[in-house]
Amino acid sequence: MILVDWEIADHIKRGYIGIDPFDPALVQPNSLDIRLGNHFVWYEPCDDVIDPYQKETLHTHTNERKGTYFDIQPGQFVLAETLETVTLPDNIVSSIEGKSSVARLGIALHQTGGWIDAGFSGTITLEMCNSNCRPVRVYAGMPIGQLVFYVTKRCECPYDKKPDAKYQNQKNATISRYDKKMLQNVE
Repeated sequence: MILVDWEIADHIKRGYIGIDPFDPALVQPNSLDIRLGNHFVWYEPCDDVIDPYQKETLHTHTNERKGTYFDIQPGQFVLAETLETVTLPDNIVSSIEGKSSVARLGIALHQTGGWIDAGFSGTITLEMCNSNCRPVRVYAGMPIGQLVFYVTKRCECPYDKKPDAKYQNQKNATISRYDKKMLQNVE
């Protein structure tokens, strides 16, 4: 079941869903608008291969900055954070979707990582890309996406209880932690 406006507001008010900071004006009919934070991380163009199993390649040739805005260049990929910290119980999952007004500028909000597991807590790292032929400026604090909440049965092992929960309590835009997985069946 997808939560609707009054259920979203009620779940937040009662503390079942944690949204910090919470602005009731951001509640939409079937979602909650989520705002862009002020931390941005991006890869510098180079020929070095990024190997998901080699931590040093994940972190080399990167830049980061905090700012009130960021100009995403055509074709650029940038990680950003949400302003809100999101905390989900063991029976609610969420997906983050782009806002159509931002998508119409050519900005994709996430590549494929738009799922937030039950039990997760932290800011959400956005995987943004500009498919426009012109740079697009995004501002910290602007509504950038929307969270859709789904009620499920209670998890046996929610994200906050998993021993390999690599992104639990993350703050800031977070580079991939794929290197923390075991190297299995890689040839």
